[in-house]
Amino acid sequence: MNANPDCSCGSCTADLQTPAGGVLAEAKISLLLRGLDCANCAAKIEREVNELAGVHYASLDFMAKRLSVYLDKEGNLDEIARQSIEIIKKIEPDVQAIEEHEAGNTADIKEDTVDKKELLRIGAGAVLFAGALIFDFTFWTEFVFFLASYILVGGEVVWKAVRNISRGQIFDENFLMSVATIGAFAIRQFPEGVAVMLFYKIGDFLEGLAVNRSRKSISELMDIRPDYANLQVGDEIRRVAPEGVRIDDLIVVQPGERVPLDGIVVEGRSAVDTSALTGESLPRDVEEGSHILGGFINQNGLLKARVSKEFGESTLSKILDLVQNAAGKKAPTEHFITKFARYYTPVVVGSALAIALLPPLVVQGAAFSQWIYRALVFLVISCPCALVVSIPLGFFGGIGGASKKGILVKGGNYLEALNNVDTVVFDKTGTLTKGVFKVTEVVPESGFTREELLEAAAQAEAFSSHPIAVSILNAYGKTVDKEAVDGYEEVFGQGIKAAVDGRGILAGNSKLMIEEGVSYQETDTPGTIVYVAISGAYAGYIVIADELKDDAQEAINSLKELGVRKTVMLTGDRSAVSEKTAEELGFDEVYAELLPDHKVEQVERLERETAPQGKLVFVGDGVNDAPVLARADIGVAMGALGSDAAIEAADVVLMTDEPTQLVKAINVARRTKRIVWQNIVFALGVKGVVMVLGAVGIATMWAAVFADVGVALLAVLNSTRAIYVKNL
Repeated sequence: MNANPDCSCGSCTADLQTPAGGVLAEAKISLLLRGLDCANCAAKIEREVNELAGVHYASLDFMAKRLSVYLDKEGNLDEIARQSIEIIKKIEPDVQAIEEHEAGNTADIKEDTVDKKELLRIGAGAVLFAGALIFDFTFWTEFVFFLASYILVGGEVVWKAVRNISRGQIFDENFLMSVATIGAFAIRQFPEGVAVMLFYKIGDFLEGLAVNRSRKSISELMDIRPDYANLQVGDEIRRVAPEGVRIDDLIVVQPGERVPLDGIVVEGRSAVDTSALTGESLPRDVEEGSHILGGFINQNGLLKARVSKEFGESTLSKILDLVQNAAGKKAPTEHFITKFARYYTPVVVGSALAIALLPPLVVQGAAFSQWIYRALVFLVISCPCALVVSIPLGFFGGIGGASKKGILVKGGNYLEALNNVDTVVFDKTGTLTKGVFKVTEVVPESGFTREELLEAAAQAEAFSSHPIAVSILNAYGKTVDKEAVDGYEEVFGQGIKAAVDGRGILAGNSKLMIEEGVSYQETDTPGTIVYVAISGAYAGYIVIADELKDDAQEAINSLKELGVRKTVMLTGDRSAVSEKTAEELGFDEVYAELLPDHKVEQVERLERETAPQGKLVFVGDGVNDAPVLARADIGVAMGALGSDAAIEAADVVLMTDEPTQLVKAINVARRTKRIVWQNIVFALGVKGVVMVLGAVGIATMWAAVFADVGVALLAVLNSTRAIYVKNL
């Protein structure tokens, strides 16, 4: 993984690994900030907490309202938690900071409701404002109406501005709006002063609703946590919390219920809806012996399952943790916008001051009131909320949209990195292939039939549980009479010697044939070769190979259509098998018979060959792939059949184990980036144009209100499109 300033861990434990230069963070504090609605304030909180002594790194996820603080060796957990809460109270006194483990099992997303008092104040202010405009009052009566309207609508904004200034926080949207509107009153532009504040508050209210709706939409995508488990104790069924169930306990899942934990079905048959975890729309049939995961929904039959993982280690728990922490790993664009907003606002305020003071002093006949008005228009436009809110929301939506497709992206940084894929490296077994051995050829020698050859091999393998033996027995498709097998010997590293109805049968590799003095015809056919001899005579050979996944070819073709420069296969399998697979799928390069450390070496070499801004993606599934998944720019793991180690080390998890999911992930990333840059260009473009028009006296405050509030609202609404990925 590329070094980045965000921690990839998601638990409050000691010795946390952060990707920031590989430095160990000693512990983590996680705070939920109830009532946090100001993106600018969120950026300030994050910046100040990062400056605390003993803090390795702090990240505030505005969308999830979660502050994650990673400590270094010098950090005192309790002291930094106290200091962090003090910073939060200083910047946002109305925000309630709660330690996450005390806040229940979900983030703050669901606590947002419509503020009826706020809505009532805005409505009353709007009525007074309309009355002052419609009726012909005297000057002072009109002034009182406008002032009352202004106090109702904007009193809280002015109070926040004064309070923040007293704490040394000047350049925020409260300050900008207060200066602009009070300035308008000072030059007797009462209607425009009230209008700016009124429409600012209406826009802010609508923006909050849009953001909260987006939060709710994304949280509902992952609202898969089970409320209870039906634990069987003897003949009794008890309803308990999933956390209270242990490995090997028996649970019962009724039709319509959500499977609470990972397990193996020991009784019953049913169809299960797996869409919440895998994105698959078609139900999956399960029966005795089938694996089921927490989060699946049982559709029609009663199932009894033996628990294989405790809730904290279950697939569901890990997915919830991945998604919950994903938005905290910010994309480079988010970091850029946060820094940009930090310097942008003071520059704009300084420019507005220059517009108000310099022309009247330099230009003959220029009136202060005229240029102060233009400066106020300039100030109204300058608030960077459109960018600060909509950019993180875009990445948040992209991550949520990807999860709908069964693609778990562990952070906005990885989502953005998927836009620059230069080289994709695949493991073979279990990634491009099904990881299930299957008989692909049965080649009898002269004097023997195909059926005789397969029957003899099945008889020899009847007592073996090796995957090769299972594939031969499956291909034979009949029940082997084990009583007819008189003798059975497994020769290590060679194969099997058996006696069936008085005939000697050998089934194994070339070493077994040589050892037993059988004259055989060696073949170089790709795959695992099982040579068979009957009564000392060579009878032929059987080829066993791992089947390619149905969408493997489509995945490689689609990656090339997307502009990926190079596709490479790295595998520990034999060269002949690997080269045939690579040729069939159209890989540019293939390297076979590799150990895990050799895979890392090859990835490091390939990384040096990538384009300057290009990223290398490695896709794997096994424990042996974990080191290279961690080393690649973007590690992608197969989530359904992949090992826990691989899923833990990866940056992206494909829950359906389909290679084409990587193509969908890249498409989601590209669409998200387009939406983010649409917002950046739109917001800066509109603001820039209206700023210039305001400075030269063409734009009024009404135009300025649209350039601020309208642009922010449109940018937020545009960002919500990232959630919807149905046709990707």
